[in-house]
Amino acid sequence: MPHAVSDLRAARLARSAKPFLARGGFKRERCAGCRLAPSHCMCALRPSLTTRAGVCLLMADIEPLKPSNTGWLVADVVPDTFAFGWTRTEVDPALLNLLGDPQWQPYVVFPGQYAAPERVVRAVELPDSLRGAAARRPLFIFLDATWTEARKMFRRSPYLDQLPVLSLEPGQVSQYKLRHSGRDDHLCTSEVAALCMNLAGEHLVERTLQAYLAVFTHHYLRAKNQQPIEWEGAAHQRLREVIGTPEGPGRHRPAAATG
Repeated sequence: MPHAVSDLRAARLARSAKPFLARGGFKRERCAGCRLAPSHCMCALRPSLTTRAGVCLLMADIEPLKPSNTGWLVADVVPDTFAFGWTRTEVDPALLNLLGDPQWQPYVVFPGQYAAPERVVRAVELPDSLRGAAARRPLFIFLDATWTEARKMFRRSPYLDQLPVLSLEPGQVSQYKLRHSGRDDHLCTSEVAALCMNLAGEHLVERTLQAYLAVFTHHYLRAKNQQPIEWEGAAHQRLREVIGTPEGPGRHRPAAATG
């Protein structure tokens, strides 16, 4: 099934004057559902989850077109994922409506040293903390871009200025192998989303994102190097264990293939 990131990718492709060619990627046909070579398709592994937390991706211009983008994986796993293209001069009215929706408590996920101290938080409000009051659902806003682009987006998005900034302290080295940032403390979007889901008490979603990223990485690199998939390898075994846990009965098993 299409989701917000795939729809944004389709819209961006429709505006392109020439085909997008990913650097370092393979030039063969790709599955529309997972962006991998059809021989290495992982659409049948897409989990089916229910979540209370949501995700809003503000994506730099060509980010939706990159086959290695992991915001796509977040949209695969988190049903309430919204995606918008970012520009300095225009704001999608649908984004503003989302940020103003009373069911959501938005958090801009960004390092705290770049925000005024009074905006910085390190936890999210959960229903138990409100003593029975109806807590708003956490909406995690990710600036999905290179680090240089993300800093520019943070500075030049005034509609985010009144929102709390969730500053994470991951204490872990990125396991993402499809791009190189030059710094071990820079995590990919899917890894950051997993940390946020942990803060929101969405522990099954956290583990699913971690396992799903490992499977995607395996398929991507195997396709790139024209090697067969190790279906019984550690990555696939871990994903099967996660989506088959007692926390997630039948509804958490992989959905049918879409690609």
